[in-house]
Amino acid sequence: MKNFSFHNPTRLHFGKGQIAQIGNEIPAGARVLVVYGGGSIKRNGVYDQVIAALAGRTVVEFAGVPANPEFETLMDAVALGKEAQVDWVLGVGGGSVLDGSKFIAAALALDPGIDPWLIVGNKTPLKSALPIGCVLTLPATGSEANFTGVITRRETQDKLSFKNPAVFPRFSVLDPTVITSLPARQLGNGLVDAFVHTTEQYLTFPAEARVQDRLAEGILSTLVEIAPQLLKDQGDYDAQANLMWAADQAMYGLVPLGQPLDWATHAIGHELTVLYGLDHAQTLAVALPSLLDYTFETKRAKLAQYGRRVWGLAGDDDTVARAAIVATRRFFESVGLKTRLGDYGIDAAAAADGVAAQLTRHKRLALGEHGTLTPDNCRAIVLGAA
Repeated sequence: MKNFSFHNPTRLHFGKGQIAQIGNEIPAGARVLVVYGGGSIKRNGVYDQVIAALAGRTVVEFAGVPANPEFETLMDAVALGKEAQVDWVLGVGGGSVLDGSKFIAAALALDPGIDPWLIVGNKTPLKSALPIGCVLTLPATGSEANFTGVITRRETQDKLSFKNPAVFPRFSVLDPTVITSLPARQLGNGLVDAFVHTTEQYLTFPAEARVQDRLAEGILSTLVEIAPQLLKDQGDYDAQANLMWAADQAMYGLVPLGQPLDWATHAIGHELTVLYGLDHAQTLAVALPSLLDYTFETKRAKLAQYGRRVWGLAGDDDTVARAAIVATRRFFESVGLKTRLGDYGIDAAAAADGVAAQLTRHKRLALGEHGTLTPDNCRAIVLGAA
């Protein structure tokens, strides 16, 4: 196991009715920028609970953060926050809203002479951000409890991440009942997103990180167990709670400790989203099975372990590892996400060239746990997802 340091300062309020905890977290008299997406929070009751909890504070609202938070839109929120002289940012939504809220909070604290886009890709030192609170409405990314964000810039076709301890949320509210009103597409996306976040930190090669392996396998097994329950009854509270906690823990920071990490599936997926507008989770469902096929020899040991422990498969390592890839693809399909580019009407050859060019432009030249996946290798992976 590799050396590591770990710290997570985010306070989590989990369960029914916990949105009221906002009143105990944000000081009376604070000026709060409430950031949300398309307005579903006004239909499912979350908005009313948030506003009630913010009584006694000045509330400024910014709506319309898109599914892939765009720099251009977020800069409008930054301008609004500056004009209103806010001193807190409260993100109410899924991972896109929460990632966007982190960027907004950082940009509001940035020296006026620095281009805010430099926050993305960690191209400028970030010493502070406005305090951030989160109300999670779509379990998927774990953004409510980590210091990472992913931002898209439409003008330049960039989708890049940033990481900085300054954007750890001070607190987050996780009320599983919000899952009841999610569209089926978003539920499937959340299941796949949490699943692939976990495999990126687990399906590499053995590193004697046994506790972390068991954490990953527990998250994956839980997602496999609860998916059919939620597809049958989206209001099943126990299944809702386990999905919300599994998605949170997938990206909380414990699973990757001391482990080799991959993240090539995400690198490919981000470029597919920018090029074709696919949902983030759709790109992961396309990229991961093909990547596992392509890197089979280097991932065989971990794939076999995964197949036995998560899927209950039996046989020699080769047989189990290959069957585990098939089981993964079937799982994605079972929750409504297609795993072939052709299913989305996308020409694989064009997509492969586009992804390779984008990765080269972004200098993502040595991906995967071994740092051996070049843009040409990624071209082959995308072609394999035809």
